[in-house]
Amino acid sequence: MSSTPTTHPTESTGAVDGPRPRSRPALSPSRAGDFKQCPLLYRFRAVDRLPEAVTRAQVRGTVVHAALEALYALPAAQRGVDSALTLVEPAWERIRAEAPVVSDTVPEADLGGFLAEARRLVERYYRLENPAGFDPESCELRIETELDDGVPLRGFVDRIDVAPTGEVRVVDYKTGRAPRAGFEQSALFQMKFYALMVLRTRGVVPAQLRLLYLAEEQILTYVPDQDELRRFERTLSAMWRAILAAATTGEFTPNPGRMCGFCDHKRLCPAFGGTPPPYPGWPDHIEEHRP
Repeated sequence: MSSTPTTHPTESTGAVDGPRPRSRPALSPSRAGDFKQCPLLYRFRAVDRLPEAVTRAQVRGTVVHAALEALYALPAAQRGVDSALTLVEPAWERIRAEAPVVSDTVPEADLGGFLAEARRLVERYYRLENPAGFDPESCELRIETELDDGVPLRGFVDRIDVAPTGEVRVVDYKTGRAPRAGFEQSALFQMKFYALMVLRTRGVVPAQLRLLYLAEEQILTYVPDQDELRRFERTLSAMWRAILAAATTGEFTPNPGRMCGFCDHKRLCPAFGGTPPPYPGWPDHIEEHRP
């Protein structure tokens, strides 16, 4: 599997704009994945909001997502591949204007090659779907909701399609490598998370969730059922209770593993002889949402 973080393009870890103002934490697919991988990593990202180096792969993914969002803003008859390819460079320019630091990941001398990589991914998208054949209900949708016990959920959904008969399909674009056989659990976790948010906000179980792996032209499909999502809801509630227990003491325990070599915060990790910054405490206004 790719080591590239799964953070959504609009869900910053602080890499682009430095530490962000502290706000109410919530569970998202990325932050839940962080806590499962390493509670201390969750703390660094969700509580301390430490900056992280933005990578070329992350920026490329953001550009591709932005180009596909712009594609679906066009009338269906204008969504041919040639039109889509013309949207890549304007997407890059918008992203660079909003966060100039991303320019550091793409030297001017290599900009042509970078844009060509992004265009190849957009072109491969057409081998998976025909964007002229339907109109999405929404693109790049931010969803916030709560479970019955107050656990806050937050996420960004790349695309939601609604059939004339009412069935809901959730689609997520991936620009990294598809998971190898037997390693799909992280992807399935993300899809269940999206399905649960749709159930909580719309009262319907999605008919289908699709992960489109553009680089490898693969589709991972998941068909959820309500009983499974209720079990998943209990899993998230238990995770949030564990997070709040750690938040009370500040003891977010490191969990060393194979992903440590890719972690921007390894020098601060006690497992590698480092010292974390002083714990800033949990935002007070989260207490009303304690399960």
